[in-house]
This record gives sequence, C-alpha cells and structure tokens, in this order.
Amino acid sequence: MAFSHQVFKKIEAIVGRANCSEAREERLCYGYDNTPEAFYPDAVVFPKNARDVSSVLQLANQYQFPVTPRGAGSGMTGGALPVWGGVVLAMARLNRIIRIDVDNLIAVAEPGVITGDLHRAVLKEGLFYPPDPASSDFCTIGGNAAECAGGPKAVKYGVTRDYVMGLEVVLPTGEIIQTGVETAKGVVGYDLTRLMVGSEGTLGVITRLTLRLLPKPEVVKTATAVFDQMETAAETVSEIIRQGIVPRAIEYMDNASIRCAESHIHAGLPLDAEAMLIIEVDGSAGETAHSMQKIETVCRAAGVREFKSAANADETAGLWKARKAVSPALFAYGPDKINEDIVVPRSKIPDIVKKIKELSLRTGLTMVSFGHAGDGNIHFNIMLDKQNPEALQKAHAAVNELFDYTLSLSGTISGEHGIGTSKSPYMAKEISPESLALMRRIKSAFDPAGILNPGKMLV
Repeated sequence: MAFSHQVFKKIEAIVGRANCSEAREERLCYGYDNTPEAFYPDAVVFPKNARDVSSVLQLANQYQFPVTPRGAGSGMTGGALPVWGGVVLAMARLNRIIRIDVDNLIAVAEPGVITGDLHRAVLKEGLFYPPDPASSDFCTIGGNAAECAGGPKAVKYGVTRDYVMGLEVVLPTGEIIQTGVETAKGVVGYDLTRLMVGSEGTLGVITRLTLRLLPKPEVVKTATAVFDQMETAAETVSEIIRQGIVPRAIEYMDNASIRCAESHIHAGLPLDAEAMLIIEVDGSAGETAHSMQKIETVCRAAGVREFKSAANADETAGLWKARKAVSPALFAYGPDKINEDIVVPRSKIPDIVKKIKELSLRTGLTMVSFGHAGDGNIHFNIMLDKQNPEALQKAHAAVNELFDYTLSLSGTISGEHGIGTSKSPYMAKEISPESLALMRRIKSAFDPAGILNPGKMLV
C-alpha cells in the first residue's frame, strides 16, 4: 500500500488545507495511544462530516493506502494505532450533540463528543446515560462505541452496545449507510448496529450515533467496605448479588491499588487494608436506603472491618476520584505496565483473585488488580521494567497462564478494552477456527481492499 504527496493534495482538496497535515510533529501526535506502542502515519486528516470521510475512503481504495479512524486515543489495546501508516482520520471535529429528545429518551451525537460532556448535557435534562468508562473526561462516544466500552455501572445498566440504537456509518468502500432505529423495537434485516459496535473501526467509520437514555435516578447512595482479606471481599460481592440486590456499581481495589491511589490523591484511604469495595445503589429514596441496609448486613456478616456511607456528594466524588486515579498512578510500582482486562462469572471472582496472588508470589512480579467486581471485570496489571528480559519473559508467561485460567472459568480475555494489536495474538485461545474464519469473511465483505484499520484483531 502506498501514500504519496500527490494523494495528500487530493485529500487537501476535500477537507481544506487547514484540516489535514503531513507535518512530522502532527504525525507524531497521532501515532500513539494509551499503549506503549507507536506507529506514525503519513498524514493526519480532520474530516467535518460523513461526506469528507466517504471521499477519503474512496481515495484510499483507488490508491491503496490504509486509513485508521481515531477518537481521543485513550484506548488500552492499540485499536487507534496506524500500524501500516497511511492516513489517520481524527474525528475531533465531529463533536456536536445534535439533539436530546426528552420525550423519546434518545440523544443523537457525533463521534467526537466527549463522553463526560454527554453525561453532563443529558443530566441537565433530567436524564441519564449509564456507560461511564474511567476515561470519560476525555474519551469520546465514537471510541466508546468502537470498543464497546463499559464502566462501573455495567453491572446494573449494561455496556455501550446496550445504548446504541442506530448509527450513521461510512463503509470502507465509501458508501454512507444508516443502521438501526429510533424506536424501542425494530427487527427489519440484520442487526448491523450491533455488528458495528465493538468492531474497533475495522468495518466502518461511525459518523453519528443515536443513543438510548434513561430517566435520572432519584437518589444515589455510595459506601465503602474495607476488608482484611481480598478473598473475603470477593466472596462478599457474590453474596450481595445472591441476596437479590443489584447495585449500580461494585468496584474493588486490592492493597497495591489502594496504596497507589492514596499516594496520588491523598484521600485518606486505608493503606493496611487488603481490599476495599466501593458500592453504589440508586433508585427512589426508599429503595436505595433499603438496598444499602441489606448490603451493610451482608458485609458485616462477612467480617468487614469498616463499612462507611458517603456523607455527601463531595465524599462520593472523592471515592470515585480515588478509583479512577489507580491506573495512571500505577507507575509508582515500575516504569512499565502490562495492562489486561479479563472477565469471569461473578461466582468465580475469588478463584481469579487467588490465581493472581499465586502468580505474583511465584514470579516475584508486582501485580495489581482492581475493577468492576459487580460484573466480574477485573483489570489486571503487571508493573515491571521491560528492559529486564527475565522480568518481561515472566510477565508474558503470566499473562498467557492467566488467560488460560480465565477461559477455564468460562470467562473472556477482554471485557471492555478490545483486542486491537496487543490482544490479537491471543484471540485463537477464545475464538474457534470456524468463527475466526467467518469473521475474516465478514471483514472481507465490508472491506475488500483491506484498507480500513488494518493490522487489528484478525491479523
């Protein structure tokens, strides 16, 4: 595949000189994401609408150069990396919330809208958009859809795919299509919307989204439960669900992540605790009070060291700030990080916690786990110096072993981070050869020239 200055001039004619660049510094800025890898594109293009995207993709088919769509570049698995060079389509200019329909509980937005901005906009209308990834202050709705992002509230409310009702998508060959509906029901034809959500920009470029909204909950209550043993905390999560309580979030932090967050934001977290749960319930005033009382009873029966309800909104915000601080603060434990997210059935959380502990002891590597315990989604991090060959070899072997163990528990090797470049070597562990072959046929049908986001997933 080739890209030339002559092709760049054709792109310039489409989007305007101010909205594309071949400058080295611009290309460097769009060659990396939240992984350690970097691949530099030949050019960066900032389309304004679906027509711009369509015209660039038509050129890509004509001149056979790769195109990589990109949101905020906050992805954890390399989904936005321009592995084969070519053009990065930076979607930041498509950043409008087009409408919020309070009668039909939908929002229509462009992919460059910051997720946190959408949260705040719908809250002003008394509505609620549940998907809430840790990066919501800077990640984009389009990137969330491409990766099928989740977040803490997934245990009760589901993930991004459960809120995307319809899409405007530019296919790799340049056609602009509409998928889905604006109604609660719709079963005409194949569900192309669900196929696109989670496809990591390999089947099309999303240029508009129709999103389902919910009424804003009347009351939200938040509490922390501190435990002296990680296994006890994990078993408590399962017991809460067994009691018929579905919190809107149950997050857990192990000792290493507690220490890390505390060193970063000084929130007064219990540094000697083996585990801490952040538990949140919502609903009417009566429902939330009753649910929180039942949760406290379960925690105390399990031997919780301390159970404390947040007194006000500031305390609640401080708890979530601590939880969201964990990932960026982990570098206190080492210069490099291997960041994985796995999911197991909730009842298997104690098993996976024990496995991580055993791997850490056996390898001598620092392993930190935290995440969405309510739906079994564990963020597993190994902190190390990648310049140490022995440590790196041990880390890769540990990841491989953990993935095998996760699958043996009927889990999955990626809950919300996607596959991208970093997890593609492991796909065959979970997906059968027959299913992988079908996925490749689907990719070929959408993208016969193989120009859209190559080098991802099905490599």
